[in-house]
Amino acid sequence: MIAITGGLVLDGTGTEPVAATVVVDGGRIADVLPPTSQPADSAVIDAAGNIVAPGFIDLHSHADFSVRTSPEATTQLRQGVTTLVTGNCGWSPFPITDLESMRTGTAFLDPKHDWSWRDTGEFAASLEPAAVNVALQVGHSALRIAAMGNAERAPSPDELRTMQDLLRIAAEQGAVGFSTGLIYAPGAYAESSEVAALVATAADCGLLYSTHIRNEGAGLLSALDEAMTAARAAGARLEVSHLKSVGERNHGLVVTALERLDQARTDGLDVTWDVYPYTASSTTLTTRLPTWAMDGGTQGLLARLADRTERERIAAALRTGDLFDPDAVVIASVPPGRYEDCRGLSLAEIARRDEVDAAEAALRVLEHHRAAVSVVNHAMSEDDVVTVLQHPCTSVASDGWILDATGPGHPHPRNFGTFPRVLGRYARDLGVLSLPEAIRRMTSLPASRLGFSDRGVIKPGAVADLVVLDPSRVADRSTYDDPWQLSVGIEHLLVGGQQVLADSVPTGKRPGRVLT
Repeated sequence: MIAITGGLVLDGTGTEPVAATVVVDGGRIADVLPPTSQPADSAVIDAAGNIVAPGFIDLHSHADFSVRTSPEATTQLRQGVTTLVTGNCGWSPFPITDLESMRTGTAFLDPKHDWSWRDTGEFAASLEPAAVNVALQVGHSALRIAAMGNAERAPSPDELRTMQDLLRIAAEQGAVGFSTGLIYAPGAYAESSEVAALVATAADCGLLYSTHIRNEGAGLLSALDEAMTAARAAGARLEVSHLKSVGERNHGLVVTALERLDQARTDGLDVTWDVYPYTASSTTLTTRLPTWAMDGGTQGLLARLADRTERERIAAALRTGDLFDPDAVVIASVPPGRYEDCRGLSLAEIARRDEVDAAEAALRVLEHHRAAVSVVNHAMSEDDVVTVLQHPCTSVASDGWILDATGPGHPHPRNFGTFPRVLGRYARDLGVLSLPEAIRRMTSLPASRLGFSDRGVIKPGAVADLVVLDPSRVADRSTYDDPWQLSVGIEHLLVGGQQVLADSVPTGKRPGRVLT
């Protein structure tokens, strides 16, 4: 038995903090007692001067591509995260029927997989216990590759049925959601009717529908309409991941987007959304290309880059594209090769070095690294981030996957600082939202989207995923220029009642499990 004493308890519902002792026994919260009470036989965690809250639930993570080889999840412990929801943006490492296409399609995530599974159940069984919990979603692009490869066309009726069957199997084997990433090939090749059919299957299986919508620039509103139409017809729970407007000319469009989402909620649609607290996104460089350039997957792209006419056609499309800003696109990670020394440089800087224009520089980087290129894209507005954060239906999520404290490349700081950044910068320092409300956006709100009634709250009987944090000190330290820095101010962390972080130091325990 553990007693967390001396702290102020924020229970995850948005109510004001109260002084209390939280008693943990057998992996669950046994009681919430007056501050002076303490079971005689309990071990004590002294939370004096600190906040005790539910552990944070990250609704949008790609850690299914990293947790097998980084089960310690150090970056997450230092942020107070106890549950990672994976399989987002249409990408999950299952189901597998075409291993080579799956490998090349997910190479930008740099997975260290042995690919020794075929489906959701086998993948879940392959996960050794981690320090945090994982909840798996199945991705549309993964289903599409399994059913029809990387073809830029509509599926045949049999291929669509195959995707639906594989989706049902994933649900039966424990997946909690279905995701699309409609800017990523091959998911981008899907017509609205294909997406709607799969969302209907997901709803029949009781799954959350998480979508990285088709357009986050000038087409933001029509992309939202596509997602909401599919969810409304299916009766699905909808999570828009993430809500933002990309490109300077589109800044401010989130205001209209929120109005449209609010109206949909008034009309009965079960929809919420999430945001990460940064003005730059992180994605694969291939998302800047026209979708036809990725027909046939990586091999198709590389063949086009080797053809002079096709290469120039792609370059021309880049030069006229409204989301291609060479000064804003910075190389985050590439595998070994010609441009590996360019991590942290923008495409404009690489172009000047090579004495070519930025479109050709982008194609050279893709060509020499077999399209496995991750970038950070500085294209959003701080005002938009604040506007979205202030809405009560916004969850906080990272879109990250890096779990190690050190490593190669120049990754996005959201991997290291998302949750402390909201607590420190936006709640404490700027007053964009109150601390109780910030905690709610990281706990009970995301838990409710997954149907987890015994997580994300502090109450007797709830799972003892708990964080103790110093409200005066909690902060992110990771920056775009120096990203490999862990957050501070998370003092203690419990997962399933076991202490995985003590005095900000990982204990080495791995009580996390796959949640269904």
